[in-house]
Amino acid sequence: MGAEEKEEEPLQIETLLEKAKFYTSLCLGTTAILSVFAFLFLIPFVVDPAISTILADYEGTPVTCVAVEHVYAEGLSNCSWTSCKEGCTSSALRCHQILVNYSRVTFEEFSKGNMDINSLEWDVGETRFFINTEGCGYPPRVNCSEFAKKYGYQHLGTPFPCFYSRTYPDMVVARYSWDDNLRHLVLSLVIPNVLFGVSIGVLSYWYCPGCNRTGCGVENTSYVDKFNSKDDDEEELDEYEEEEEEY
Repeated sequence: MGAEEKEEEPLQIETLLEKAKFYTSLCLGTTAILSVFAFLFLIPFVVDPAISTILADYEGTPVTCVAVEHVYAEGLSNCSWTSCKEGCTSSALRCHQILVNYSRVTFEEFSKGNMDINSLEWDVGETRFFINTEGCGYPPRVNCSEFAKKYGYQHLGTPFPCFYSRTYPDMVVARYSWDDNLRHLVLSLVIPNVLFGVSIGVLSYWYCPGCNRTGCGVENTSYVDKFNSKDDDEEELDEYEEEEEEY
């Protein structure tokens, strides 16, 4: 009985390791597939807007803006452009179109200097004003009704901070942060690709026919080979038991 127990213990441990390897492989395969879909999803919603923002090269310090016109329009033909759109993949049937003047005088300098708005010289006048580079987004981060209430309607003529593009001086946005934009871009590129690379790397190491041995010379057999070796062990155990009975 003692010899049988000693033989069964390694077999039980090996079975548990094989089960753990199987379920780990299943999780890694699922992670790899989800990483690919996540990256494809992030390209139009995060990566592309982030790259467009970098190329626009916005002034990091907010300058002084004032809204001079706000038009609310309905209908596809009347919404050729919009300052804010909830959803970036569909056409806008209702739109807020806000035009602004901006001066390169920083908003902080304007506020602290108690400057008269009428004394400012506007560098660009009556240019389109957008909530961000794409002019669109998704709730709760983007709420076009609140955006219009904050910058349009009765707030026409009221100075507020804005950001203009050095590359396209006629482009002005309400929201911009270099740090947030860079962080979102790096995370959307690194996380899915690292998860995919690690998952595929581990699976290849375990199951690739050319990776049967590790660098230390330890055999690394596949899941099917393990089952074969288990059968061999059982045959050896049967032979051992037969020899014991004959003895």
